[in-house]
Amino acid sequence: MVNFNGSLLSEADSKLTVNNRGYKYGDALFETLKVVNGKIFFWEDHYFRLMSSMRILRMDIPMSFTMEFLESEILKTLEANNLLQASARVRLNVDRGEGGKYTPTEEATVHYNISAETHLNPFYTIDGDTKYLVDLYKDYFVAPGLLSGLKSNNKAIQVIGSIYAKENDFDNCLVLNTNKSVIEALNGNLFIVKDGKIKTPPLEDGCLKGVMRKQILELLSKDVNVSIEEASISPFELQKADELFVTNVIKGIIPITKYRKKEFGNEFAQSLVKKLNAKLRLV
Repeated sequence: MVNFNGSLLSEADSKLTVNNRGYKYGDALFETLKVVNGKIFFWEDHYFRLMSSMRILRMDIPMSFTMEFLESEILKTLEANNLLQASARVRLNVDRGEGGKYTPTEEATVHYNISAETHLNPFYTIDGDTKYLVDLYKDYFVAPGLLSGLKSNNKAIQVIGSIYAKENDFDNCLVLNTNKSVIEALNGNLFIVKDGKIKTPPLEDGCLKGVMRKQILELLSKDVNVSIEEASISPFELQKADELFVTNVIKGIIPITKYRKKEFGNEFAQSLVKKLNAKLRLV
C-alpha cells in the first residue's frame, strides 16, 4: 500500500499523472528513511532537512506539515504494509503537484506520497570479508552550490554513474565537482582516514547534506583522540589514505576495500559503527 496525500492506495491505483511536476520537471524532494519497529532513525534531522530544502525550492509548505503529522503518516503507511514491527526502508516524496510549465500556477500545491519496503538489517553492520571496489566517475561533474546539496529528484549523475559502475564491475563510484575535487559517492557521503585524522568534503563543494554525515561528525566531535576536518579532497589523496568509507542512513558505514591499485582496511570504520549502534540504543 502507498500513502498518497493521506489516502492508502494499492500500487495499481497510485499512479502519478503525466502532469505531475515531480515527473515533468523533477520539481520534487525526497527523504529515504530507515525505520525499525516503528522508530524512525534520526527523524528530526530528516524532517528539518526536508523543510529547509522545501524553502530553498520556494515550495509553499502546508501548515499541516508538522513533524508529528508526517511521522504519523509514515507509521500509518508502515502499518498498512505490515511493517510496523519490522525493519523497513521508507521513501517520503514531496512534489509541487500539478499546474504550469517551468513557472508553477497558483493551483500547484504541495503533494506527498510515502512508500515502504522490507529492509533486512535492523542495525548497522560491517562484513569484514565483503569487497567494495570503487573508481572515479569522470563523465560529468557537479557544480558546487546550494542546489547540489539537496536531496531532490534530479539524480541524473547518480543514475548514469550507477550504470557506469555496473558496466565496469565497480560497487560504487566517487563523484567530482567542477573544480575536480572529490565530493561524495553515488549513494552517500565520503570520509577518508589518514594517520588518525578524518576528513570529509565541505557542503560548499556540492556534496549532499547527508543525515548520516551529520551523525558521524557528531560522534567524531566527542572523541578527543580524533582530528576532524571538513575540506576539499583531491583525487591524489585517495590512494594515500589508510581507510575510505561511504555513509548513508540505510547502510550506515560502508568501507571501501579497493580504489584502483590501493587496498584499504576497515578498523576505524568498525569502531565507528559500534559507536553508532550504541547511540541508537540510547536514543
